[in-house]
Amino acid sequence: MPEDLRPVLAPVGEEVDHARGPTSGRVILEYGDYECPNSRQAFRAIEYVEQELSGRVRFVFRHFPLVQIHPHAFGAAAAAEAAALQDSFWAMHELLFHRQEALEDDDLRQYAYELGLDVPRFDRDRVGADVRRRIRRDVETALASREVRGTPTVFIDGVVYLGRYDAASLRASL
Repeated sequence: MPEDLRPVLAPVGEEVDHARGPTSGRVILEYGDYECPNSRQAFRAIEYVEQELSGRVRFVFRHFPLVQIHPHAFGAAAAAEAAALQDSFWAMHELLFHRQEALEDDDLRQYAYELGLDVPRFDRDRVGADVRRRIRRDVETALASREVRGTPTVFIDGVVYLGRYDAASLRASL
């Protein structure tokens, strides 16, 4: 395949990406959408694998809100990024997937309150240019990969994962 046609996955940026787990671990990178039921299924599987293989897996999440079919996806991504500005990305990330059926603005504000965030700041940040830029960066890296067409799209150590989104299949691929 010609070099300019090969899929390219942007490397994990420690200063930019949301990553947890040891830098020496196998990397599971997901492009997801908080309103997507399949992303929720992948979230559960990845969460299970992270616990089971504690210390051996690094998980990275990037946004790919499918706004054409999920009207709350961008707002939820913005809520996660606004929470990140208050050092609460992962807590908000988990809440958004656990409460996927409730992603209206009032719900997002309630989650910020439950997490002990500064809610007025959260409200300002989630509509701000920095949050939009951060989400746009993830979407652009997804499109540049030429592999991300929907959610979830998962990469393991930079290679697109084509298996099922259950813990056993994911663990076997690692």
